[in-house]
Amino acid sequence: MNGRAPAHSNRWLWIAAIWSAGGLFDAIQSVLIMHAEGRRHPWLPLFATELASWLPWALATPVVIGLARRYPITRRVKPSAVAVHLAAFVAITAVSETWSTVLQIQFNPWGNRRWPTFLNTLSTTLLYQILLLLIAYALILMVTHVAAALERLARQQVETARLNEELSRAQLAALRSQIEPHFMYNTLNAIAGLVRDRRNDAAVGMIVGLSEFLRRALEDSHRAQVTLAEEVEYLQRYLDIQKVRFGDRLRLSLDIPAELLGAKVPNLLLQPLVENAIKHGISKRVAGGAVRVSGAQDKGMLRLSVYNDGPCTQEDFDATRTGVGIGNLRTRLQILHGARSQLTLTRGDADGVEVLVTLPLKVA
Repeated sequence: MNGRAPAHSNRWLWIAAIWSAGGLFDAIQSVLIMHAEGRRHPWLPLFATELASWLPWALATPVVIGLARRYPITRRVKPSAVAVHLAAFVAITAVSETWSTVLQIQFNPWGNRRWPTFLNTLSTTLLYQILLLLIAYALILMVTHVAAALERLARQQVETARLNEELSRAQLAALRSQIEPHFMYNTLNAIAGLVRDRRNDAAVGMIVGLSEFLRRALEDSHRAQVTLAEEVEYLQRYLDIQKVRFGDRLRLSLDIPAELLGAKVPNLLLQPLVENAIKHGISKRVAGGAVRVSGAQDKGMLRLSVYNDGPCTQEDFDATRTGVGIGNLRTRLQILHGARSQLTLTRGDADGVEVLVTLPLKVA
């Protein structure tokens, strides 16, 4: 609450400064017109009256700003928004011109020989001021629209910075979990086994796969989103390494329609989910198991599923649900798509866990 008070005060200061400048300009102009017409009566009452006549508009400016934010005038403007602004303009104009008329009747700042009447003064004031007031109202709408656009841009920049930070954390977490001693040991041990068996081509392929996997992880760490095709390719390189370790114990089913491969998805989306499936599911069973990765679209939404049929204790399920990879992925989905994205974990009745990611379908 204390943080909002200074901002509120600053807004009033800006409003007071802008309308004071406008009123001062109008007052000086009126005094100059009076002298140009040869009127030599005191100019101070006219100056003060013209300056004070803008007070209702200064007080109404926050109301207009609120209406401009709630009912913006954009390319796809709604008739109801136009009606609201017309009603507001008429109401503010009526109050301000009534106030101006009262001031002129009270002080007769133009020094008319006949004391001004209410109706004549009001009609004259409206005739000369209506276009200027309309321009003033339009300027408030325009300035509010520009300020709102700048605020949205600033929020997007902040969200982009947060996304880059979360992506870096996710990347580092993925690399830490992948380049752990046992991971490197098992990978290098598998390569050594291939060399001993004189399966040189397979060993070279394994080395290339490992280097490509690490290179891809490092080079694309700055990209917030990639195509689903790139994510599947990256996942395949990871699985090529894991297949050497698990052999026939790891069975993979990949069912993603070709028309979805151009969809934009968060970087490092599938690989951490599959890694969790292997770590907390398949590796727990001597006979291994299956991992199924599938994709589908439904009403403009992309749905990606990663399922493993391995055993799942409550401890494993809780570890997966609250893990660093899942947490970072949820945060990145929230920053990218807000409430339109969702990540859910479902535990089977006996064994198996499914992770379902839902996000808007956007083609690169």
